[in-house]
Amino acid sequence: MTSTGVTDEAEDSGPGGYAAARLRLLTEGARSGPPRRRALAELTDGWLAGLFGAATEEHTGISLVAVGGYGRGELSPRSDLDLLLLHDGRDDKAVAALADRLWYPVWDLGIDLDHSVRTPQQARKTAAQDLKVHLGLLDARHLAGDLGLTASLRTAVLADWRNQAPKRLPELRDLCAERAERQGELQFLLEPDLKEARGGLRDATVLRAVAASWLADAPREGLAEARRRLLDVRDALHLATGRATDRLALQEQDQVAAELGLLDADALLRQVYEAARVISYAGDVTWREVGRVLRSRSVRPRLRAMMNGRNGGKPVAERSPLAEGVVEQDGEAVLARTARPERDPVLPLRAAAAAAQAGLPLSRHAVRRLATTARPLPTPWPAEAREQLVTLLGSGRPTVQVWEALEAEGLVTRLLPDWERVRCRPQRNAVHLWTVDRHLIETAVRAAGFTRRVHRPDLLLIAALLHDIGKGWPGDHSVAGETIARDVAARIGFDGADTAVLATLVRHHLLLVETATRRDLDDPATVRAVAQAVGTEHTLELLHALTEADALATGPAAWSSWRGSLVADLVKRVSGVLAGEPQPEAETAAPTAEQERLAVEAFRTGGPVLALRAQTEPPADSAPAPSSPSFPSPLSSPSSPSSADGPEPLGVELLIAVPDQAGVLPAVAGVLAMHRLTVRTAELRSVPLPDGVEGSVLLLDWRVAAQYGSLPQAARLRADLVRALDGTLDIAARLAERDAAHPRRRGVEPPPPRVTVAPAASRLATVIEVRAQDAPGLLFRLGRALEAAGVQVRSAHVSTLGANAVDAFYVTRGEGTPLPGDEAASVARGLEESLRT
Repeated sequence: MTSTGVTDEAEDSGPGGYAAARLRLLTEGARSGPPRRRALAELTDGWLAGLFGAATEEHTGISLVAVGGYGRGELSPRSDLDLLLLHDGRDDKAVAALADRLWYPVWDLGIDLDHSVRTPQQARKTAAQDLKVHLGLLDARHLAGDLGLTASLRTAVLADWRNQAPKRLPELRDLCAERAERQGELQFLLEPDLKEARGGLRDATVLRAVAASWLADAPREGLAEARRRLLDVRDALHLATGRATDRLALQEQDQVAAELGLLDADALLRQVYEAARVISYAGDVTWREVGRVLRSRSVRPRLRAMMNGRNGGKPVAERSPLAEGVVEQDGEAVLARTARPERDPVLPLRAAAAAAQAGLPLSRHAVRRLATTARPLPTPWPAEAREQLVTLLGSGRPTVQVWEALEAEGLVTRLLPDWERVRCRPQRNAVHLWTVDRHLIETAVRAAGFTRRVHRPDLLLIAALLHDIGKGWPGDHSVAGETIARDVAARIGFDGADTAVLATLVRHHLLLVETATRRDLDDPATVRAVAQAVGTEHTLELLHALTEADALATGPAAWSSWRGSLVADLVKRVSGVLAGEPQPEAETAAPTAEQERLAVEAFRTGGPVLALRAQTEPPADSAPAPSSPSFPSPLSSPSSPSSADGPEPLGVELLIAVPDQAGVLPAVAGVLAMHRLTVRTAELRSVPLPDGVEGSVLLLDWRVAAQYGSLPQAARLRADLVRALDGTLDIAARLAERDAAHPRRRGVEPPPPRVTVAPAASRLATVIEVRAQDAPGLLFRLGRALEAAGVQVRSAHVSTLGANAVDAFYVTRGEGTPLPGDEAASVARGLEESLRT
C-alpha cells in the first residue's frame, strides 16, 4: 500500500484505523530508513488533520503545527509527537476544548506527546526565553487549519533567529559543550546515546540551526548520510526494544545489528562511530567559523572601515608563516598562496606538523585541497616526510584535532593504508576509553611527554602509533602487529636496525605490565625471560616509556602508582641482567627480625597475628626503600594517609602470621573480601621457628587496598580471621548474602572463565593463570579450590582490569617442587570447573 493509501485509511477509520495502519507500516519488511520515516510522518499528518477537521469548522485564526523532529518529517517508530496549537488569541475555552479533542486520542493510543497552545506572540516570547523552544520552532511545519497563520510564525521565528544569532549562537555553543561533558562522545562510547552524546542527532540538528542563522554553514559532505545512519539505527533500536529509547545498550546491539542487516554488534558500532565522527568534525569546523565571524563583527567599526579601505573594500587577513607552504590565518593553519601540493608530496605532513606544533587547527579548506591535489609519497618515504610525521606525533594534545582533520578527508589511510582496519574499531572492554585508532593517537600524545627520557624519541612515537595496529586482524594482535610494524617502518624509511626495534616494541608492548603484575619478580627465570625478549637496554628504555604511555592512554583503571612501581622494579632488574650484573639464585629469603617476632607471637598465642602498614611511592630523589621494612605493633591501625603534597599511596601491606594449618589461604581471602579489601599480591611461605621451638608458622605477605572508604582496624580483621579458621564464621554464606542484597545490573553475559598452565614460567613452581569475571570473593573461591586440590600456594599475583581478573598462582607439591604436567593440567581443570558452577 502506498503512503497515500495508508493515510486515507487512517483518515477514514479514525484512531483504530490509524493504529492498524501504523502497525502495518512498521512491520513491513520491505520499507525502512527514510521512506518509512516519511511514510509514518505522512500517515500521522493525515490522522491529525482528520482529528482537527472533525473537532472544529474554523479554518482561519487557528492551526495545528508540527515542530522539532516531527516538524522535519522524521518519525521513528517510537518517536513522540511535538505539536503546537497556534491561535490568534480567540476565546480560551474554545481553544482548550479543541486541544482536548486533539490531545486525548493521541494519549489513548499510548503515543508520547509534547504539546503547547500559544498565540504567535506567545510562541516568539517563549522562544526568546528558551533556546530549545526556538530550535524546535525553526522546523515548524503546517498540518491543518490556517496556513497563513503558520507561515507568518515561521517567517517571524526565522527572522528572530537571524537577528539574534550573535547572542544566541554562543549560548547554543555552551549548551552543546555542557551536553557533551555530561553525555560523552558518541564515537567512543560502548553504550552511546544516539541523540544526546556529542556527534549525535542533537548535534546534527544544531548544525541545521547554525546554517539557518546565515552566520556560518557546516561542511555538507557526508553530513546528511551520517545523520541518516544514526536515524536508521534509532529506528531499529525502537523496533528491537519496543521502547522510545536513544540509548544503544550492549544487550540490544546484536538485535539492532540484525534488524539493519549487519554482521554483528561490532559492525553496528563501527557504523555509528563513523557517523558520529563526521558530525563531530562538522561541528568543530562550524563552531570555529562562528567564532571567526563573531570576532570580526566585534572589531570597532572605524578600524574595520580603515582595514577595508586599504584593500579595496575587502577585509585584510593577516598571514604569518609557519613552515614552507603553510601560514597562520585567523587562528588556523592554511596553505600559503605559493603552495603547490601537486608538486610537493610532503606538504600534507608538513602542514599537519606545523599546525600541531603551533597548537592550531588545520583549515578544512587546506585539508580538502591537500586530499584532492597532493601527490602520493614515494616508497620509501623521504627523510623529511618521516621527520614531519614524528614532529606531528610529538606535538602533544594538539595532535588530536589535526589528526582528526586528516582523517576526515581520508589522508591518514592514504599515508598509512593499514590504518583502515583499526579506524573506528570498537574495543569491548570497559577499561578502554577509546576506539582502537583514537587510542593509538592518545598513546602518542602520552608518549610525547616521555620523549626526554629516551634516547630515540622518534622510535617511541612511531611505536606508540603502531602498537595496537594488529587489532584489525584475527589472532594475537601483538603478533599480527609485529608484521605490520615491520612493513610500515620500512615503507616510511627506517633502516633495518630501527625496523627491528619497532617490531620488538610492538610485539612486546604488553610484556612489562603483564609480567610485573602476574609473575614473581623474585624468580630469576621471570627476569631472564623478559631480558631475552627485549634484547638491549635501549629497547628496554623505550619499552618502559611505551608501556606507561599505553596504559595512561587506555584509561584510569589501567595504570596506578602500584602498577608503575611494579613495572619500574621489573625494569631495574632486567636492566641489571642486560648490563651483565650477577643475579641472585632463587632462594627463600630469611625472615626479618619483625617477621620472626610475629611468627613467635602467633605460635605462642595459637592464633593469627596481623600487622598493617601503608605503602607509598617514595619521591624521585629519595633513596630506595629498605628491602626489609619494619612493621608497627601486631594489632596496630594503619598509618595515617599521607598529605596531599606527600607521596602517593600504593596500598597497604598486610602481614599475617598464623600457625601452619589447612585452609589459611581461603580464610584470609574471604575475610578480606568481607571487609571490601582488594588484594593486589599475596605471598605465602612457611617460616621455621627459632632454635629450641618446634613447629612452623605460615607467613602471608599481602598488598591490599580499600574498595570504599578507609581500611578496617587490624583487630577486626584478626577477630574475623580467628572465627574463619575455627569454622564459626561462614564466609561463603556471608558473601552470598551481600551479593543477594545488592544484585548486579543486568548486562551482557561475560565470557566463561579460563584457567591455563603457563609453560616454563618458573623453575621453582608451577604457574597457573586464571582469567575470569571479577567479583567479590573470587580469590576466596579460588583459594578453596586450590586447597581442595591439595597443592601449596607459594605466591599469588592478582591483576584486575575493569571487569576482568587475571590472577597467577605459583603452586607446588607438598615437598615444595613444581607439579608434573598431568597433575598441573588436572588442577587447572578443577579450578575452571569450580568457577563455572
